[in-house]
Amino acid sequence: MIVVAGEALIDLVPRVRGDALTPLRPVRGGGPYNTAVALARLGGAAAFCSRVSTDAFGASLLERLTEEGVGTGLVQRGPEPTTLAVAAVGADGSASYAFYTGGTADRLFTLPPALPERTRAVSFGTCSLVLEPGAGAYEELMRREAGRGVFVALDPNIRAELIPDADAYRARFRTWLPHVSLLKLSEEDAGWLGLGLPELASAGPAAVVLTRGGAGLTVRTRDGAEYAVDAEKVEVADTIGAGDTVNAALLHALADRDLLRPGALAGLGADDWTRILTFASRAAAVTCSRAGAEPPYAWEVAEFASR
Repeated sequence: MIVVAGEALIDLVPRVRGDALTPLRPVRGGGPYNTAVALARLGGAAAFCSRVSTDAFGASLLERLTEEGVGTGLVQRGPEPTTLAVAAVGADGSASYAFYTGGTADRLFTLPPALPERTRAVSFGTCSLVLEPGAGAYEELMRREAGRGVFVALDPNIRAELIPDADAYRARFRTWLPHVSLLKLSEEDAGWLGLGLPELASAGPAAVVLTRGGAGLTVRTRDGAEYAVDAEKVEVADTIGAGDTVNAALLHALADRDLLRPGALAGLGADDWTRILTFASRAAAVTCSRAGAEPPYAWEVAEFASR
């Protein structure tokens, strides 16, 4: 089982892209939440670890997890409101966000006593590693599970507008890397952090996957090998949830190959990484082809591959 730890929120998405005054449509989301849903749709065993509001939005978030087959036994509940993210979608489908996080439920996450014995990996990322006091609890969970030999995945998914002290966050980010097995981030994330692929790969992770938008995906391993695939061609509705789908697809592909083990990624070569990156690229393309964070089912990725 793969545990995804982090926030669940409501995206308010414009019905017409490129129009800031169009009516907004509420969509269940959040990077970790989307990753958990994507893992389940791809056919893996996934569980969500977070704190979710008892308000109507929170109830809807939990309802979807149950419908998608994501385990909710690690979800904490609280009366605080659900975080909101107002999306602005450009004419090209690219998305940016304004967040409303004051006093929201996911910020009050506390360290769980233990994860299930069958946990093979834990994935972290996005707002949950920024907003205190919950960020400290997620960080403690990361260090604890890495110390137990659990495979740790990290997708920082930088939201600069939520980071009050950029230098402090950059320094803190570096302290996480020795505990991380797989780091996935975008070119924009790497640029904001001021770190290139060689620096990131030498800082601890067994592999670093860089998403480059329309230019595809690149991986760099700890031993300095680098492999890349082109982006799949698709008519883009928007890019909401695309990075989360990549994260889930990478984890699913590694789990399928029994590679969520200490040291397992060291044995992968060009053919292996090309297959894994291609699968992730195809999964993201399906997500981009429809509005909102709607990751694909396994059969949709297979159908896309056979076009």
